[in-house]
Amino acid sequence: MILRKMFTRKWILTTLLILLGAALCIRLGIWQLDRLDGRRAFNAHYLSVRAMPPLDLNADTTSDLASMEYRAVTVRGEYDFSNQVALLNQYHEGLLGYHLLTPLLLPDGRAVLVERGWIPAEGSGTPEGWTRFDEAAPAQVQGVMRLGVAKAPFGGRADPTLAPGQTRLDFWNFVIFERLAAQIPYPILPIYIQPNPDANDNKPPIPSQPEIEITEGPHFGYALQWFSFAAIMLVGYPFYLRKQEAA
Repeated sequence: MILRKMFTRKWILTTLLILLGAALCIRLGIWQLDRLDGRRAFNAHYLSVRAMPPLDLNADTTSDLASMEYRAVTVRGEYDFSNQVALLNQYHEGLLGYHLLTPLLLPDGRAVLVERGWIPAEGSGTPEGWTRFDEAAPAQVQGVMRLGVAKAPFGGRADPTLAPGQTRLDFWNFVIFERLAAQIPYPILPIYIQPNPDANDNKPPIPSQPEIEITEGPHFGYALQWFSFAAIMLVGYPFYLRKQEAA
């Protein structure tokens, strides 16, 4: 009787809205479970690579570096300051600035990008202003490997395309290897390095690394909430109709 009433002319629109709302809540619950799986996979990967010994990039020429994000790494070489770029909108202790991203030339001819760290925005609006942060050669870098992005993430400001006659961008929003490689005159490895911070060194460029929390986040709780909303709609709606019928 209640099922028949749900699809009468009087109630069919409400019924369809309830079913649509419940389906949406179920889908959002599944999405949160998918995010939970992704978080668990990230946690497992992070703990695995952090347990590995530092990778010596000078000695290793065969590893799949793209599968080792966050692994400790060490490398020595010579910086090519003429091809460095800056990452926009970087902060250090509340001060706006840039992060310098500089190619490090290895003795065997390979190169890897190093995110050397934060510099103040004042006086750094052109590449000529970055020369005061040049470091003596050779350089020995210890840090972690990071991956770039294929394109600007959703909601992020995409890096502009080159204007006619323009050969390079000096300022970037994201580390996009395909585009960066197009303006660097030699091959670069598919990872970049974030050097280990030194709490006793506050002289720019100041390196930094993200703080990683090994948690599962709120995703399971959110999934339960969405599934609960769906259950309330699917179970509560027939009870509401029954009450209306008895009135």
